[in-house]
This record gives sequence, structure tokens and C-alpha cells, in this order.
Amino acid sequence: MAQDLLRVQRHLTRVRAPNRGPSELLIAKSVEHARFSSGIVGLRLNTPANRISPLRRFFRLDTVRSKILAFALLVTLIPSGFTAWVSYTQNRRALEEKISQELLSASAQTAREMDVWLKERLYDLRVFASSYEVSENLAGKRAGSSSRARLSDYLNSVRERFSDYEELIVLDPAGRLVASSASKPRPLRLPRDWGSELSATNAVVGEAFWDGVLGKGILLVAVPVQRADGSIVGALAARLNLRGAEEGLRAFAPGTAGRAYLLGRGGNLIVSSLTSSPASMRVSIRPAIMQRLLKQEGAVLTYENVSGIDVLGSLKQVPRIGWAVLTEIPAEAAYRQVRRFRDLTLAIVAGLLLGVTAIAYRLALLIVRPLDRLTKGAAEVAEGDLAVDLPTATGEVGDLTYVFNHMVGRLRESRQQLDAVNEMLRERNEELERLSASDSLTGLSNRRVLTQRLSEELLRSQRQNHSFTVLMLDVDHFKKYNDAHGHPAGDEVLKRVASILRTSTRAGDCTARYGGEEFAVLLSGKGAEAALQLAERIRERVMEEKFPAGSITISVGIAEFPHHGHTAEAVISSADEALYEAKREGRNRVVCARRKQQKQASPKR
Repeated sequence: MAQDLLRVQRHLTRVRAPNRGPSELLIAKSVEHARFSSGIVGLRLNTPANRISPLRRFFRLDTVRSKILAFALLVTLIPSGFTAWVSYTQNRRALEEKISQELLSASAQTAREMDVWLKERLYDLRVFASSYEVSENLAGKRAGSSSRARLSDYLNSVRERFSDYEELIVLDPAGRLVASSASKPRPLRLPRDWGSELSATNAVVGEAFWDGVLGKGILLVAVPVQRADGSIVGALAARLNLRGAEEGLRAFAPGTAGRAYLLGRGGNLIVSSLTSSPASMRVSIRPAIMQRLLKQEGAVLTYENVSGIDVLGSLKQVPRIGWAVLTEIPAEAAYRQVRRFRDLTLAIVAGLLLGVTAIAYRLALLIVRPLDRLTKGAAEVAEGDLAVDLPTATGEVGDLTYVFNHMVGRLRESRQQLDAVNEMLRERNEELERLSASDSLTGLSNRRVLTQRLSEELLRSQRQNHSFTVLMLDVDHFKKYNDAHGHPAGDEVLKRVASILRTSTRAGDCTARYGGEEFAVLLSGKGAEAALQLAERIRERVMEEKFPAGSITISVGIAEFPHHGHTAEAVISSADEALYEAKREGRNRVVCARRKQQKQASPKR
């Protein structure tokens, strides 16, 4: 910018001083101030310190402020960080030991509870099976249906007193159903070798499954029915509700966020401390994780559970039946207390650091603030911001501040003068641009703008394959009117015709004074038929307009692209020929090129 102003100044110096206008003198004076400003800014930008970015300059250790801040941060951070690390490590270790003890205790107690629960259910079944009603009626089942009826009544009475049993069933040695407490007995799914297992272990425990009819988790169990001499005459089986097992798991689940699961021999889920469902009973622990848990039974392990969550868990097997109890605590909940302590410690350390940093920074500001203000002000001036006014200071920095403020004041005056000149030039350029694009008398576009719009419309029509139309209009007998009534009256006619054209066309159309009393209208996207109707309306409006010296009529010629020409010049020429055709045929009419279609003027009223 300074070089451009210098070139302007050298050009102005070639003009003699008496011939200079006020604006030229103002520009020359502004150039002198700009030269002074550019010299000051160049001096500011060439200093070595200013070639460093503001961020790097803030963290430079060779400044007094940086040294004070670095010392304060190190003195605070080292002891507080070491103390926080030791405290966090000790608390984490103590919490891990607490969690391990809780998991181990919960798994052991829950395994014992499940063993006791199952033993009690089997013991109750053995008591029911040892009843005289069961053994004698089962032995005499061939005698008739009365024995089966007495068995069913007995089973129903037992079922009503013990809610854990959903159904009690008496089987013969071949596994056929003899009697049931249900009104509609359903077949049982006992193991294939249930008879031999019943003789060997005195009890059969089947696989747990979800009973869709009952809508509950069910476990099939059976005990032998024996005579007084010890011979087995059948079995008493039961559909055992797992609700009691769920209650036991909930009672011994670790903590509020912990979970307890009862697993089958293959790691499948039998029941959990959560609500049972068909989907949950189809879930199994992954074999690799199950092997780890079995191998390290009684230890606390970290793994990903069936829900995909990282947990801490411990497994304990239930004696004799091959089941296992797994207790878990989510890692997020287990270490929540440690994280809270960590966050609190970090917050305290951060607060301490912020406090020390604030004190050190305040102290540094008191020492280097005057120099910082001066450096910042010089940087703002170098970037073009002249609204800088540094507060006064004392001592040597105060003298330097006074010189700086005086320099910035002179730069502001120079910029204001230069802005005034630029504003004046901008206004004159706008005026020149307006005058170069419009007719001074009518305010319509001039012929140069029309030619430019025609070229643009031609290219757009060729790309989009549509047409446009040109209207050439001429005021009839305008020379006679002008000679008879004077040029002011003729100018008034041209102004009114221009106003009618402006209000009759669209904003996207181009209405121009082509020369003298001749006008042209470019209708974008309209064909000859639509243009003919518009031209008729314009002609009628001009004919109905009341002029001080009498009525005025116009003649109109129409040409459409591409039917009447493939170039802008050809379309204008065709419209001009149609205009002269209208003149020859008597004026006050509209004629379309080539086809010579016209509409006769309405008789004057």
C-alpha cells in the first residue's frame, strides 16, 4: 500500500502547485503521512524480538515472568504430585484387598447356601416319598384307578403346603407317569440313566430350563420311592421352582452393584440375583473364561462378563452336584471410590497449582507489566490497529510510553485523512459507474449495457436451449413534436415513455434507451407471442397517456432468438427492420419480424 501511495505522490509532483485542486493536495499530504507510517511499521516488524510468535515469546525462559512462574510451579508440583501418587497407590491397594475379601466371602457363603437349599428340597421330597400313601398306592397301582386317585389327592395336598414345588409326579420303575398334582400332567425330561443314578446316589438332579407354560425357571429333581424292605418301586419327581435359589443369590450378592450367578456344569446360567428370563437361561460363560475361573477357584480375577462389561469376579463350586457360584462386581463400580479419591487429589493439586500460578503471575505482572503493555501496543500498531493509547507510567518506561503515544496519534491523523480521500474516491467511482450504465435523461440502461446483456442472454439461451425476444420502439413523429413544442416538451415525452416501459417490464428484463427517441427492451425467456401481447399493452398505454401538447403514439418491432437471428446483432437488425415496417405501414402498431404479423391500431377515441 505504501508503494502505491508513493507512486501517486510522484505523479502529483509532476503537476504544478497552482494547478492542484483540494483533493490532490489532500492526497499528497496523506501520502506523506503514509510514508511516515510505513517507516514506523517497518521498523517495528524488523526488530528481532518480533520475529518470534506470541506463544513462543510467552514460554521463553529468559524472561523474568517465565522464570518466576517456572520456579513456583516446580516448587509446588514436585512435592504435591509425589504425595498424591503415594496416597493413591496405598488407597487402591487397600480397596482391592477389601473387594477381594468381599467377593471371596460372598461366593463361599452363596455356594453353601445353594447346597443347603438343594439338600433341603431333596430332603423334603424324600419325606414325601416315604409316606405310606405313596409307597403302598404305587405298589398297588394295578389294582385300579382308586390308587391313582388317592396318590393325586396326596400330591395336591403336599403341593398346596410347599410353594417351591410347581408339580409333584409319581413314576413307576420304567419312568411311566402314575399320578401327578397337575390336572393336565406333562411329560418329564429326566436323564436317560436316571434309574441307575437314582439307585446309586439316592437322588436325581436334572438340568435347569425355562418352562414356557409356567413362565418360570424350573429344575427337575427326583428321589426313589422304597418299600419297607428297601426295594425301589418307583420315583417321586418334582418341578422345582428356582425362586428360592434367586432369593439366596440376592441375599449374598456382593454390595449394591454386585451380581451373583448359579452356573451349571458347562458354565450355563441357571439363575442369577437379577430377574430370570428365557434369554438369561440361554446364556453361558465363555469356555476360556470358565476354564480360568475353575483353574483359579477361590481367587479374584478380572475378565469380561456375559454382558461385555469388565468385572472383578470369584468362582466357588457347590459340593457334590457340579454346580458353581460366581460373584461379580463391575470394575467401574469397584474402583469408583479410588477414582473419587484420585479426582479429589488431582483437584486439590490443580487448585494449589492455580493458586500458586496466580500469585506468581501477579508478581511477575507487577515487574514486567509496563514493558508488556508497550510490546503489545507496538504489535497492535504493526497489525494496523491504531486505536492504541497506553496509560502513563513513571521513569524511563514512562518517557518511552509518551513517545509511543505521540507517534500513534500522528498515525491516526494520517489514516483519517487517507480514509476521507478514499471515501471521496469511492463515491466518485460509484457515480461514474452509474453514469456509464444508465441514460442521464430517462434513467434507463444505455446502449452499452443493452449490448452486454444481449451477449450474456445469447450464451445462456444457447446453454439452456430457450429463446428471448427484443422489442425496438420508436416515438412516432417525435421530430415534429420536438420542433413544434420545444425540447423540454420532447424530453418530458421521453421520460414518460421510459416510465411506462419500466413499469410494464419485469425486474429481470433489460429496458434501454437505444438512441434519440428510440428504445429497446430485452425480454428474457419470452417468445414472440408473449412479446407481441406486451408490446400491444405498452403501445396502448402510451397512446392513452395525456401529454401537455397532445397525444403520442409509438411503433414497435419484434424479433425472437433464434427464429429471427442467431446472433445478437442479427436479432437487433431483425427487430429494427420490423420497426421500419411498422413505420411504413402507418405507425402506431406492432410488427413481428419476417412474418409481418401485425395488429392494427384501435381507432382514436
